[in-house]
Amino acid sequence: MLPRDPKEPHRAASPLELFFDLVFVVAVSFASVQLHHMAAENHLGAGVLGYLMVFFAIWWCWMNFSWFGTSFDTDDWLYRILAFIQMAGVLVLASGAAAAMEEHDFTAITIGYAIMRLALVTQWLRVAMGNFELRATALRYAAGITVVQVAWFARLLLPETAGFIGFFVLVAAEISVPAWAESHRRTPANPHHITERYGLFTLILLGESILASANAVVESLHTIENLGALMFIAACALITAAGMWWIYFSRGHHHLITTLRSSLAYGYSHYVIFAAAGAFSAGVEVAIDQAAGHSELPAIATAGTLSVPVALFALGIWLLILRGDLPTARNALFLAGVAVILAGTFLPSVLPVAAVAAGIILCVLATERRPGAVATPVINANG
Repeated sequence: MLPRDPKEPHRAASPLELFFDLVFVVAVSFASVQLHHMAAENHLGAGVLGYLMVFFAIWWCWMNFSWFGTSFDTDDWLYRILAFIQMAGVLVLASGAAAAMEEHDFTAITIGYAIMRLALVTQWLRVAMGNFELRATALRYAAGITVVQVAWFARLLLPETAGFIGFFVLVAAEISVPAWAESHRRTPANPHHITERYGLFTLILLGESILASANAVVESLHTIENLGALMFIAACALITAAGMWWIYFSRGHHHLITTLRSSLAYGYSHYVIFAAAGAFSAGVEVAIDQAAGHSELPAIATAGTLSVPVALFALGIWLLILRGDLPTARNALFLAGVAVILAGTFLPSVLPVAAVAAGIILCVLATERRPGAVATPVINANG
């Protein structure tokens, strides 16, 4: 299993990678739907915490598969079989989302997570066997993942409080493994390919909010009383999702994949961006429930399920990509738009505020034209 050329031209996501991503649609959907249900039942705090914990497992497994693939996607029969095994693990993990978020029972989550992680260990052992230069790095990955995975199972035996604390200790251990392994010798990464992979996953997450908008339209067809309110929610949610898409793809990202530090910063910061995008769809569903009179959540908290994810999404992209690319005045306008979104939490209806603020931010981005600037999505037919 030899590494692929990191400068390979026109490298695009493979059909296997696209197929792999489809399984994560299920996992993200299960987690966001559960967040929606818990929020509607006025268990917002517990729902958000459970969502963030479950989403870590989803995000981390997806990210590890994607970074491994950009370096070692040989696309032989064993690589495909191991990818299918990881997909099975995703489905097991998704099936345990409700139990983990409602009852703090992470048994199914841990089993599904182990299936994905141990399949990846097998891939790293293949790298170690086939490539002398990267053998030490591959063995570090295999050893680190295996040790931490054993600890995840041991965590299930701890009392609830100790297990809760242990979760975050093991999260820190997980995210330390790549930094430790890559510090010996870096694996090659194709910047255009990896940023395309991140862009595709962003589209999956934004697609969840589009589905939520469609649900508002479907719901409105079954009721006359709330027809106007539901159609209004659908329109504003679509506009806001479009604004989030525009912000994310307003600049190319591949220049951020250079050093180990910048690559880790790019990969890890997307946890906030991805989690916020997934949570926004749950917020739209909560807004639909409130309009239909099916939610027990207070109005301000309902608004917060929409404003906070959108603001975190925009702020995360600004910190990662846009902050150093925009002049001071435009940075100030961008942050003002984020502040307007957050302020909308305390207004009667947050979705129009989010839509207007997204428009302000888009004007900031769209009117900035510099020689050589990339103002179109990085995803195209040529990768």
